[in-house]
Amino acid sequence: MTPISRTLSDWSPEAIVFDCDGTLMDTERHWQDARTRAFRDFGLLPPPGFAERAKGVHYVDCGRLMAQETNKPDLASELAEALLGHFLSLVAEDPLTMPGASDFVRLCSRRLPLAVASNCPREVVDESLLRAGLRRYFRHVVVPTVEPGDSGGPRPVPEADGPERTVRPKPWPDVYSTAAELCGVAPAVALAVEDSLTGIESASRAGLRVLGVGPLPKGSDGGQADAWTPRLDSEELLSWTRERVPAS
Repeated sequence: MTPISRTLSDWSPEAIVFDCDGTLMDTERHWQDARTRAFRDFGLLPPPGFAERAKGVHYVDCGRLMAQETNKPDLASELAEALLGHFLSLVAEDPLTMPGASDFVRLCSRRLPLAVASNCPREVVDESLLRAGLRRYFRHVVVPTVEPGDSGGPRPVPEADGPERTVRPKPWPDVYSTAAELCGVAPAVALAVEDSLTGIESASRAGLRVLGVGPLPKGSDGGQADAWTPRLDSEELLSWTRERVPAS
């Protein structure tokens, strides 16, 4: 785990782009419950270690992965649909923020433009942030405007909400590069805050500095993250923010 003081101590961002699931909102457990329910709908058992492999993966890709790993390739679209349906129900019942997320967002919003870059559907992100009282702090919310097709290529999202451009899901760099552009800054001067290796890869490919947050993924040293913090209310992170992110 690379400390913030070692890699970001002499650098100041001009915008911050947050992931949503698992970074701002405590929804990873909802995704895990939704995957379990979707597997159960079709009489399937989750393969060992599946939750870690699925973390941060777009729900369409996750449905395909669920189908592949249970040797039911024909069920990919049905599993993805069931997965999203269960997740929407769960997050509506119990939206919770990650430790320190609300205070950290408020602190940063007084200093820099903020955006969200998520693999979730737009209505999920907006509803989660609204219910948590955080939506007003973000100038932009960027989500994919295409989903992965069955052959691995993108297909349009029906009635996509967001920028009028092709925005592919993580680990493609599109959501992060688009968010930085909408904030009016170059990717190189924007900071991404992410909890998954899929999201970290996306932000790194877009050219952003990356702060990983939460427990390190199993068997990982943080991947392409520039630094890592266990929580958004860690004293090291708050001290760095007050020092390197000037108040406006």
